[in-house]
Amino acid sequence: MKVLMHTCCAPCSVMCIESLRQEGIEPNLYWFNPNIHPLKEYKMRKNTLTEYASSVKIKLIIENEYGLRRFIEGIFPNFDNRCVFCYRDRLEKTAATAKEKGFDAFTSTLFISPYQNHELMKAIAEKAAEKYGVQFLYRDFRPLFKEGQEKARELGLYMQKYCGCVFSEEDRYKKHKKTEAK
Repeated sequence: MKVLMHTCCAPCSVMCIESLRQEGIEPNLYWFNPNIHPLKEYKMRKNTLTEYASSVKIKLIIENEYGLRRFIEGIFPNFDNRCVFCYRDRLEKTAATAKEKGFDAFTSTLFISPYQNHELMKAIAEKAAEKYGVQFLYRDFRPLFKEGQEKARELGLYMQKYCGCVFSEEDRYKKHKKTEAK
C-alpha cells in the first residue's frame, strides 16, 4: 500500500514511521504546514524534518508554503476555533495530493499528539478521504508519543515547544507567565 503521511515535524514522525514500517508499510512523508509561525520556526521544523527523512532513508515531498496571511484569513474572526481550519487545511491538502500523486491512502503524524483533538482530526480526515476518493489510513499513534519524544531527544532533533500557530505560542507564554507568578 502506498501511503502519504502528512508530517508536522520530525519528532512526531519518529514512531509513526517506525510503527508503519513494522506493519510493512513504507510511507512517503508530506510537509504541508502553512500554520507554523513565525518563519524562523517554520524553517527550523522543515529543515529538521528534511535532515531526519534523509537519515532514515524515507521519501519526503515538500509543499514549501509559509502561509501566515492565508492562515489568519482562514481563521478570522473565530480565532478560538482555529484548530478546525488548521486540521481541515492540512488534511484535505494531504488527501488531494495523495490522490493526485497516485497514493492509495493518507495519514498524519498529528495522530501521535495527545495535545490535539483526535476525534475532530479523524472526522475531518474521513471527510477528506471521501471528498478526494482516497483511503484514510487511521492509526492512533498516541501510545507511542513518549517513546517518540525520547528517541527524538536521543537523536538530537529540534524539539518545538508549541503546535505551531502564533496563537498556540501565545498560549504557551501565557501559561508560562502564570506559573512564574505563583
